[in-house]
Amino acid sequence: METSWPGLRAQCLVLEDEAILALNKPAGISVTGERHDTDLVEMAAAQGETLYPVHRIDKVTSGLVLLAKQLPAHGVLTRQFTKRTAEKAYLAVTASTGLPDRGVIELPLSVGRKNRVRIAAPRESIHRAGDTWRVDSRDVLAGKNYPSVTEFATVARTDSHTVLALRPITGRRHQIRVHLAWIGHPIVGDPLFDKSGAFERTHLHSWRLTLDAPWRPNGLLELEAEPGADFWRPGSATITGDPRQLLSSASELMTGTTPTAS
Repeated sequence: METSWPGLRAQCLVLEDEAILALNKPAGISVTGERHDTDLVEMAAAQGETLYPVHRIDKVTSGLVLLAKQLPAHGVLTRQFTKRTAEKAYLAVTASTGLPDRGVIELPLSVGRKNRVRIAAPRESIHRAGDTWRVDSRDVLAGKNYPSVTEFATVARTDSHTVLALRPITGRRHQIRVHLAWIGHPIVGDPLFDKSGAFERTHLHSWRLTLDAPWRPNGLLELEAEPGADFWRPGSATITGDPRQLLSSASELMTGTTPTAS
């Protein structure tokens, strides 16, 4: 992985204009604010470039990161994440089979010991109703919890893995990772749930972002970042098929109708 800011910036560039910089971040580097860890914002600052993160993705997650070069643009964009009007899509590879073609995970999150994100209910209370996973309100743990919804569509299957396209309707910390793991379909190489260190990366990728951008000619930012070849190789396995065809299938699936949680 490129370690200098000029090299990383050039290698990962998705889009740049007068107001924003969009990068396809490699897995293994932080966006900002990580203790004892060099991050993108810090690297840029060391080279005299001031950037304002519009959102964050986890260090272990690859893909789209949107950074503002101007404070007015930063305000316009961050408000859309706060109001949940920003459209987001992710790709993930799970170390499991048996997921439906489409589904909804409607499970509240809370923060447990050592600041760990968890489902705000006992694991055994999670049940599947059709293609929706949820818990009854009587089973939700007392204390602060956060309603959280993730929609997904299955893109490809192997004998041991499933490729998913996911849309986090809410944007909680670790939402996709915790939702999938707690319904029994953990993301390959996710260190939150796999401490073996057997995988080179976590197979979660920030794939698409769509936001209003009044300074753009069409008033929109429509961003897409393809995952690298390593994404399609979970451990010793390989997801067969042309990645571009798989992404095309994912795109079609994400425009379809996912069962609505109720």
